[in-house]
Amino acid sequence: MISLTLAEIASITGGQPHDIPDLELQVTGPVVQDSRQVRPGSLFVAFAGERADGHDFAAGAVAAGATAVLAARPVGVPAIVVDDVTAALGALARAVVGRLGTNAVALTGSAGKTSTKDLIAQLLRRNGPTVWPEGNLNNEIGLPLTALRADESTRHLVLEMGARGVGHIRYLAALTPPRIGVVLNVGSAHIGEFGGRDQIALAKGELVEALPSAEEGGVAVLNADDSYVRAMVHRTKARTVLFGEAPEADIRAENVRLTALGQPAFTLHTPSGCSEVTMRLYGEHHVSNALAAAAVAHESGMSVDEIATALSEAGTLSRWRMEVTERADGVTVVNDAYNANPESMRAALRALVAMGEAGKARGGRTWAVLGEMAELGEDALAEHDAVGRLAVRLNVSKLVAVGGREAAWLQMGAYNEGSWGEESVHVSDTRAAVDLLRSELRPGDVVLVKASRSVGLERVAAALLDEGVQGAESGSATR
Repeated sequence: MISLTLAEIASITGGQPHDIPDLELQVTGPVVQDSRQVRPGSLFVAFAGERADGHDFAAGAVAAGATAVLAARPVGVPAIVVDDVTAALGALARAVVGRLGTNAVALTGSAGKTSTKDLIAQLLRRNGPTVWPEGNLNNEIGLPLTALRADESTRHLVLEMGARGVGHIRYLAALTPPRIGVVLNVGSAHIGEFGGRDQIALAKGELVEALPSAEEGGVAVLNADDSYVRAMVHRTKARTVLFGEAPEADIRAENVRLTALGQPAFTLHTPSGCSEVTMRLYGEHHVSNALAAAAVAHESGMSVDEIATALSEAGTLSRWRMEVTERADGVTVVNDAYNANPESMRAALRALVAMGEAGKARGGRTWAVLGEMAELGEDALAEHDAVGRLAVRLNVSKLVAVGGREAAWLQMGAYNEGSWGEESVHVSDTRAAVDLLRSELRPGDVVLVKASRSVGLERVAAALLDEGVQGAESGSATR
């Protein structure tokens, strides 16, 4: 973060100093909410959470080198005490970003946000110092914490914006006003909370409404292949750039195909030329993510050849998102257990099938170890049933549905589609899934593990990878 005195922080946040010997003391280190991440000169932000109260760790944070604490009450060590810690953190981020004048890029969408954010970061950092969120820090706490990592050297600031209701993205965009706004898609994620896809589109479109006008440099990057997103051209004063496979897209992919390992390749077309891309990531769904990233990079001054090279070399920066590891015995584990919704589940299944083609010569099979897709509301039964049916239609060799009612719906969908033998099975928990896989996996098999984060299916992937010799390849590496 840029250096700020405690007096400046108190003024920005409207807070009251407590136990501070000198208001000219400076915060020169990172702003953190985890006392274990404190560095000399840090500002420790104390949140009262469900499991722990950060105020209880304030003294330890200062002992570890924090200059002061941003808190909701006096804590016996130097602190700026505010009425609302979350609002104060947001005000601090707004002030810092306003002083820097960096190229701020924000993206949102129902699926693919984190993967696309990782791609954008890997492209833009070739163009100058870049700050981006680690993991999916995309809410009213994570976003300002990311923004506050920027300093005078930062050229690009990449921000991911999530929403659980109308108004959330409008609030986030006001904290860190972006110059470039990207909307990836409008899908079914959190549809139970929003109440319908129209409401999701209303919320996601708040990002393009917040952009500066075209005359002021604002750019809205919109998915030409999604009708809900494409309609957002009428909701922004910014200049619009369309990406996708549609012929009229400004940034588009042609000749899309998958390699023998299931990695996407395509010809990238931009207003300044075209170039070939072969990605290290797995699954055709990454083509749309790559095009969104390419549009941002193009608008940030990168050439088409620079963009194509960066896309071809980009990997996965965030955990449990299509992490591919080949064990020494030839079993490949695909850990995509961070989250799931109907769109990402379908994309992952298609990627699994494409990857499985390489193992067929060795007698390998495809395994889909799937769990609940949360927050689907009244659509939950139909969506889980549809995923089970799709697994059968795609000829996935084995479906293992893990968990309770929703997992039973997955298995029932497969059964009703014609999976009457041993092709699908419903197990109660992760332990049962691991026991089944341990007894039946063989060289050449490819195992996809995917569910909503609350299910904890990453434990299945971890158990499979702890089985024997460490895998030869990890992350997005080529097998």
